[in-house]
Formats: sequence, structure tokens, C-alpha cells
Amino acid sequence: MNSERTNFDLLYNPRLTVAEFPQIIERWQRESERARAALSGYLEVPYGPDEGETMDIFRARGASRGLLMFIHGGYWRANDKKDVTFIAPALTNAGITVAIPNYALCPQVRVRDIVMQMVQACAWIYRNGGNFGAPPNRLYLCGHSAGGHLAAMMLACVWPVYARDLPAKPVQAAMSVSGLYDLRDIVKAGSVNCDVRLTEESALEVSPAFLPPATDAPLYTAVGERENEGFHIQNRLIAARWNKVHRADLVCAGENHFTALDQFADSNSRLFRAVLAMMGI
Repeated sequence: MNSERTNFDLLYNPRLTVAEFPQIIERWQRESERARAALSGYLEVPYGPDEGETMDIFRARGASRGLLMFIHGGYWRANDKKDVTFIAPALTNAGITVAIPNYALCPQVRVRDIVMQMVQACAWIYRNGGNFGAPPNRLYLCGHSAGGHLAAMMLACVWPVYARDLPAKPVQAAMSVSGLYDLRDIVKAGSVNCDVRLTEESALEVSPAFLPPATDAPLYTAVGERENEGFHIQNRLIAARWNKVHRADLVCAGENHFTALDQFADSNSRLFRAVLAMMGI
């Protein structure tokens, strides 16, 4: 039993395998603070009634060519939108309006609660993006790690059932970087599930691999070459299960679970170019 638990921890907990994780997070926070000081935007914009249901929105440089909502990672239990503002400058410079929502964290809430918060955030930014200069019907999603899972879940949402004023396809496409799609494996990773508190049943309810895509909106995936093997397993699984809508599966050469996200902020990287291609820019 212990060896099995340790195995799943090593498969899925990158904090156990990336020794420089604390330094990477500190660097993200420094770069994000500088980005917030330099960008034109609006902080702590409410998308829901709860105190933590806010997003930061950053205007595109020049006329906006699209709206991108970026969902941060942290295994549904850690981090904050302000930790990942560093991804915004390259995107806004490319003419993209960027929205970064916050969400409540486990164990205070369940993963399914966070999924519904992101549904609420998507609906809000779809309805209100024009107030921040974004063009209509040009909403795309990106997410990292747990955020990648949440981005995929949005493609499984039947939007008119959630709200009658929404079209069937408010989200045009999503990019999941180092995402998770079968959460039953996380139940077996004790160092994560101690906070996330999934059961086999609750994990299945929020596993995109076992939900049908609601529309033909494509899902793009990416993973770091040096990621824990579990994330490679997850990418192969969603590519097979969502084969009708799955697109490019990009491997970020030489990158681990955390540094893969740095490529997202680098306008010269393959990952950044893939995001622009996804958005038709």
C-alpha cells in the first residue's frame, strides 16, 4: 500500500521532483508584480457574489484581436491569480485581452465547486468582455496544471443549460498546459489528495476524459518534456478520449512541470505561437 501511494505521488506531485520549485514560484511572483505595475487593466473585478470571485483583466495593446481567460494551477489547493500575471505582457503586446480569474481552494471547497466557479467566470467574461475592449465571440481559454483541467471542463459544459442567454459555444477553443483529465489517479496520490479530498466517485464526476465535449471547440494540449510521467499519461489519455476535438499535443523541450509555463510567456516559444494559432492570430 505504501509503495503504491508513493508511486502515484511521484507520478503526479511535481513538488517532489522539482527541487527548485520554491525559487520558480518566487520568480513568478516577482515578475507578476512588475507586470501588474506596467500593464493597463483592472484588478479584482467581481465575476460572482463571493469575496474571492474576482478576476484581473488586462487590456490589449492596440485594438483587441481576441479575449483569453487564463486559469492558474496549484492542484486546486494553492496559488492565486496574482502569481501568474507574468503570462500577460507578451499576450497583451500581441493584441490579446487577458482575464485571469481567482477561485476558492480545497479543502475549503470541493473540485466540483471550483468547476462551477469557472463556469461562472467564463459566462461573466463572455457577457462583459466588450466593456474591456475585447471583440465579440472571440473567447478562448488557457490553463496550467489544475487550471488545464478546469479549461478542459469548460469544453464539456452545456452552456445553455447553465444560462439560457448563452450560446452553445461561447468558448471557441482551449489550451491545457500540463493538465489533468482522469482525476481518479489523484485519489491515489496521498500528498495531493490530503487537501483535495476526492473519492473515486467524486473524481469521476469531474474528469474530462469521461465527459463528452459539448461542442466542436478544439482542445489543444501541451506538456513539459521533463514532467512527471503522470502528466504524459494524462495527455495521451485525453488525446485518445477526445480524439474528435483534440488538436496538437505539444512537448515543451527541456521543461519541467513549472518551467513549461515560462514558455507561455515567451513570445518566441513554440507554445506561445501555438496559442496565437489557436486564436487565429
